[in-house]
Amino acid sequence: MKNVYCSLFGHDYKVSKNVTYHVREYKCKNCKSEMTIDGDGKFIPLTPKFKEINSVLHRVHMKRLEKSQRFFILDV
Repeated sequence: MKNVYCSLFGHDYKVSKNVTYHVREYKCKNCKSEMTIDGDGKFIPLTPKFKEINSVLHRVHMKRLEKSQRFFILDV
């Protein structure tokens, strides 16, 4: 029934995870299908390959944020 609603009215994607400032993971409120943004800015299905890429990207992004915050605190 959930897939019928999405096929008639379209998906209702909500942000499920912010990977970086520009990359996010989305999940449909009704059918639970997952999507993400690829390197070209296209909306694509979230496959295991892209889940791994997003997790590594998130880890690198968080390390850079921590490093810049430490530098800022030491600089002041």
